[in-house]
Amino acid sequence: MKIQEQTRTASSGYLALVVLPALTLLLGWFVFQSANSGSIVSVVAGVLGLLVVLVCFKGFFMVHPNQAVVLQLFGAYAGSVRQTGLRWANPFYSKHAVSLRVRNFESGQMKVNDSSGNPVDIAAVVVWKVVDSAEALFEVDDYESFVQIQSEAALRNMATSYPYEAHGDGETALRSHPLEIAEKLREEVQDRLDKAGVQVIEARISHLAYAQEIASAMLKRQQAQAIVAARTQIVDGAVGMVKMALEQLTDQGVVDLDEERKANMVSNLLVVLCGEENARPVLNAGSLYS
Repeated sequence: MKIQEQTRTASSGYLALVVLPALTLLLGWFVFQSANSGSIVSVVAGVLGLLVVLVCFKGFFMVHPNQAVVLQLFGAYAGSVRQTGLRWANPFYSKHAVSLRVRNFESGQMKVNDSSGNPVDIAAVVVWKVVDSAEALFEVDDYESFVQIQSEAALRNMATSYPYEAHGDGETALRSHPLEIAEKLREEVQDRLDKAGVQVIEARISHLAYAQEIASAMLKRQQAQAIVAARTQIVDGAVGMVKMALEQLTDQGVVDLDEERKANMVSNLLVVLCGEENARPVLNAGSLYS
């Protein structure tokens, strides 16, 4: 059966801090008077009462802001106290403090294969906090270690479900869709940590790169893709400019070119517009056809 947090109200420790010392002094005086009067029964009763009061001092505990103290009575869960300040409860309760503050950790870099089979180095930052102190303490052995191990397992599983780079329109990739990947990672980690009473506030990739053995080859591929994309844009622009030039020459009646001369002009303009070096014009001193 799953153990869930039950909020428990503990007595004010400040009131007990006044009552218990007063009872200690009163019982001490009672024992002293009983000893002087020679009443053995009164002495024994006073000593037993004094021992009970001294045991009650063990019931004091402190609850800090954003902290819960889990109470157990002989191994049975008795509730969790979230009221801050000095508190007092049954001295036979064992008390375990559980921090409810927001915490984060960064996983170590791990090598995984993406959905395309390419090895990548990846790491993530996970921001989390405990929202159920009973589940965190009793449902898992060590909730801090559990958070770390399960987060790394979720990161590994998520990385194998997506490619490093998108190869088609609309495809989600680790590198090109950081917001979608972060949300998917958060959901993946949360599913694994629900049983530990932990809420995942944020999870995002902090390091992402191709593994060293293929980094050089992938860099060359990226450079080639960038060159092809740039060349494609240059050619598209050059073709548009040539078309516009021919149309304006014809519409304005500047010159009447046959198909052969149009082809020659198109060739020259494309060389000028698409070439990496500055064009070096050659002056034709003859006629158009020589």
